Amino acid sequence: MSVLVYTESDQGKFKKIALEATSYAKGVAEMLGTTVTAIAINGGDSSELGAHGASKVLQVSDSKLEQFNAKAFADAIAQAAQKEEAKVVIISSSANAKFLAPLLAIQLNAAYAPNVVALPEGTSPFVVKSNVFTNKAFAKAELKSDIKLIGLSKNAYGLKENPTTATTDAFSPSLNEADFSVKVESVDKVTGKATIADAEVVVSGGRGLKGPENWHLIEDLAEVLGAATACSKPVSDMGWRPHSEHVGQTGKPVASNLYIAIGISGAIQHLAGINSSKVKVVINNDPEAPFFKAADYGIVGDAFEVVPKLIEKLKEFKVNNA
Repeated sequence: MSVLVYTESDQGKFKKIALEATSYAKGVAEMLGTTVTAIAINGGDSSELGAHGASKVLQVSDSKLEQFNAKAFADAIAQAAQKEEAKVVIISSSANAKFLAPLLAIQLNAAYAPNVVALPEGTSPFVVKSNVFTNKAFAKAELKSDIKLIGLSKNAYGLKENPTTATTDAFSPSLNEADFSVKVESVDKVTGKATIADAEVVVSGGRGLKGPENWHLIEDLAEVLGAATACSKPVSDMGWRPHSEHVGQTGKPVASNLYIAIGISGAIQHLAGINSSKVKVVINNDPEAPFFKAADYGIVGDAFEVVPKLIEKLKEFKVNNA
């Protein structure tokens, strides 16, 4: 019996959330006195998973699974859980994982806890702590089912190295053709930039930038910080930026270590999507902007004056501390 973790990958490379989920699974396994088995679907280098605590990696290589398919992936993971007699299954709280979770919970007859932020408080009873109410509060839940399914919140546990020699086994789950009734024809991805999902730092802009021609301020600051760029809903609605950069309750959730909001007033829908970020900084010329009440640090000032000076100081700092 081991703890099973599903490790997400993209183009043959494990995502940061996969390594974080493996680190978390190792922590749970130590509490239960067992080991970690990872399932990698067309994944990357197994040694990466071993470095974060996986003792065994079930490698699934199947061209049918090149694109994410919730039903087919749920089938594969459920069969892996049954093979390993896993009583605890760990997934992330990514967009894909949230589609996957209910299907997997049904197949395993498991209790599902999403947005978990810490190791279980105990294993008998099995109690976990989660973010609730769009990250405005915490809840503790006791999972009473025989099998537990845990969705780990992004950046909640962090990457922890637990060097282990991971053995790799080929795994060929039995896939149902009915699972492929919906097919992905094409996927458009942004390349060459840090992604919002994996970024430690996110720089986001709003209507205060006055137009797309001024977006270089966001991009220049992001380049200095090695950050991902994002925007508020009105900005994407007006076509200044692609919808893929829209963060908030109706866009992508952000759980970065640092979130910098420039020219964003702070509507409740936007704040709901970024509340999981550890440190929030706002730059706005309106001292009454709602974002200041949610921010850890705030600068009241014109973004067109503040941001260039901030970029200049950051560049100086990097040169002096190289």
